Amino acid sequence: MLKGFREFIGRGNVVDLAVAVVLGTAFTAIVSAIVEGFINPLIAAIFGQPDLASVANFTIRDAQFSIGLVLAAVFNFLCVAAAVYFFIVTPINKLRELQKKEPESEEEATPPEDILLLREIRDALRERV
Repeated sequence: MLKGFREFIGRGNVVDLAVAVVLGTAFTAIVSAIVEGFINPLIAAIFGQPDLASVANFTIRDAQFSIGLVLAAVFNFLCVAAAVYFFIVTPINKLRELQKKEPESEEEATPPEDILLLREIRDALRERV
C-alpha cells in the first residue's frame, strides 16, 4: 500500500500540480496587487469612479446590483490566468521540448540482453507455426 502511494506521489503530474498550485497562489497575490493598485483605479478614473467596483451600480427595489464588481473579478481572473500561462506554463513547455530533443544515449537505444533473448524466442516460435 505504501509503495502504491509512493508511486502516486512520485508521478510527474502530481508534482506538477503541487508546483502549479503554489506558484499560482504566489502569482495571484502579485497580479492582484497590480490589478487592485494600478489597473482598476486607472479604469475607474476613465469612468469617473473611485474604483472599478463602483462602475455601473444600480438599485432595483432596494436590491443593489454592481456590474463593476463582476467586471473587476473577471478582469482579475484574466490577469492571473495570463500571468500563470506566460510565466509558468509556457517556460515549462519549452523546457520539456528541449528535454525531448536531446538525443538518446546508446544504452537506451540498445535493448537489454534479456529482451533480445525474448525477441529471439518469439521469432523462433513464429517460424515454427
